[in-house]
Amino acid sequence: MALRRPSYVGSLLTSAIVIALAVLVTYFLVEYKLIPGTYEKYLYGVVWLVAGVLVTHIVSSRIRASLAPTIGAANASSVAFVARLVGYIIVIIGFLAIVRVSVAEALAAGGFTGLVLGLASQFVLSNIIGGITIIVTKPYRVGDRITFTTWQYGLLAPAYPPKFFSQDFLVPGHTGVVTEITLMYTIIRTDDNVPMKVPNSVMAQAAIFVHSDAEYRVVRTKYEVPKDLDPDLVIKKVKEEVSKLDLVVREPTVQIIDTSQTTYVIAVDAACKTIKEEPARSEVIKAVMRAVRAVREAQAAKGGQQP
Repeated sequence: MALRRPSYVGSLLTSAIVIALAVLVTYFLVEYKLIPGTYEKYLYGVVWLVAGVLVTHIVSSRIRASLAPTIGAANASSVAFVARLVGYIIVIIGFLAIVRVSVAEALAAGGFTGLVLGLASQFVLSNIIGGITIIVTKPYRVGDRITFTTWQYGLLAPAYPPKFFSQDFLVPGHTGVVTEITLMYTIIRTDDNVPMKVPNSVMAQAAIFVHSDAEYRVVRTKYEVPKDLDPDLVIKKVKEEVSKLDLVVREPTVQIIDTSQTTYVIAVDAACKTIKEEPARSEVIKAVMRAVRAVREAQAAKGGQQP
């Protein structure tokens, strides 16, 4: 926190100086009648808008940085989101008060203006409403590793020649860790370590897999075994070897799913304590290799042959 404080104070001082200069310039222009007096309130309104947005951004960022070590990054992000939303509402109300827009005038102009602004800012409003929905319902939190799939961001899966060993399906989704939820976007750092900004309106209607919510996940591993090895012995030995792994929570399911003239394919479904599949699958494959080698050596020794 000590490292972030100078940056925060510097930003606040810089913003204060800029705002003060803007107020002085506006006062000078009005006092010496360089601009018509009727425009005074609008100039001060613009200064208020700029000042309000800057202060709201700085304060919300400070709230998020200060509360993260205490209540966690996810809760701190939610508090900062609410603070930013309340700040912007106050800024808008203050602007209307400065330019002296009465409630009756606002309501009278609200119909037409609301229609025009609603059509023009449909994307912005949908993202803000989507962000509020995400913060309230919490389908995911900051720090969660998620995969989301949606029709707006389709993926083209690679097409391989058909063969028995390629029967898996691909989820057309994007995977990464949620780093921040703002008014407009959800920021995700993908597995390739690239930040990805997704509009909240898209995330609010997407199908989301929250990997960090599961205590374990089932990892399927396929392995091709020569037909000269007894499948019953192979399955038994594979279960023994895979069950020895620390990341496996219970005995795996092993079954034959395909065959060819010289080999058969076994599928090992192991419940593993892992978020990513690849590290767990690597350990399972090594265990299966040890099991197959042990069965081959046992059959060779039993038959009086060299393995």
